[in-house]
Amino acid sequence: MAQVIGFIGLGIMGRPMAKNLLKAGYPLVVHNRSRAPVDELVRAGARASTSPREVAAQCEVLVTMLPNSPDVEQVALGKDGIIEGARRGLIYVDMSTISPIVSQKVGKALAASGVTMLDAPVSGGEKGAIDATLSIMVGGDKAVFDAVLPIFEAMGRTITHLGPLGFGGFTKLANQIIVAGNLTALAEALTLAKKAGLDRDLTLTALAGGLAGSKCLEQKRSNYLANAYTPGFKIDLHYKDLGLIMESARALGVPLPTTAVVQELFNALRVKGRGGLDHSAVITLLEDLAGVSA
Repeated sequence: MAQVIGFIGLGIMGRPMAKNLLKAGYPLVVHNRSRAPVDELVRAGARASTSPREVAAQCEVLVTMLPNSPDVEQVALGKDGIIEGARRGLIYVDMSTISPIVSQKVGKALAASGVTMLDAPVSGGEKGAIDATLSIMVGGDKAVFDAVLPIFEAMGRTITHLGPLGFGGFTKLANQIIVAGNLTALAEALTLAKKAGLDRDLTLTALAGGLAGSKCLEQKRSNYLANAYTPGFKIDLHYKDLGLIMESARALGVPLPTTAVVQELFNALRVKGRGGLDHSAVITLLEDLAGVSA
C-alpha cells in the first residue's frame, strides 16, 4: 500500500503538486491556512486536517510548500507544529525556498524527535508544478532521498541529490540568481526592441532560436505578447528569495554585484504596488524608465 503523505501549504505551487501526488495514487492528508484550497483537494480525494500537528500524526512522509523561513519554523517547531505530532521515523520534506541555515536548524531540532528531514526546493514555476516537470534540488541523507524518490518523481522530472541538508537550498538560491537575472536581461532587451519599433512576436522568435534562448523566454513568452502578468511566481516571492541570496552571500563572503542591482529593481516594483504580479513583470519597470507605453 502507498505511503500516506501529508501536505501543508496549498498555494500557487503547492496545490498542483499535491494534486499530482493524488494522481500518482498516494493517500494524502492536507492542511492550509485558508480553507478553499483544502476543500478543492478534498474534492479530489484528499483528507483535510486542522493543524500541522494533526497532519504529522497521520502520515509517513510530510511535505511542506511554504512562503518563507519563519513559516517553516512555525509549522515545523511551533505550537501545534509537526514536532508535536510526529512519530519516530517520519520523513519531513520541505520543498519551500528558505534559508539553508534555517533548514539545518529545523532538521537538527526534528532529529531529536526521531524525524529525518530533506530540504528539496523546486524550480519550474506554476507550469512545472501543474505538469509535474519540476526540477527538484535535494539536500539530506542519501538513503532517505532514495526512499522518497518515487514521491519526487510524481512531482518533477529533474531530481538531484546534492549533498547534506541545506545543499538543496543553496542550489535553489543559485537558480534564483540566474532566473532573476535572465528575466531582467529579457526585460531590457525587449524594451530596447520595442522602443526601436520592432514587432515583439518576431523579436521573441528570433531570440529564442539563438544563444539568447532560455526557459525563461519560452515560459514567459505569452506574458510578454499579451502584456499581462498573472503570477506563476510573484515578484514578492522572488524578492524574498533575493533577500535570502544576499544574506547567504554575505555570510559566505561572496560578492554578487549584478544580483544586488536586480534586487533593487524588484524592490522598486514592490514600491510601485506590483509585487503581486509575475516576476516577468520586471519588464514593466524598464518600460516605465524608457517611456515606452504598454
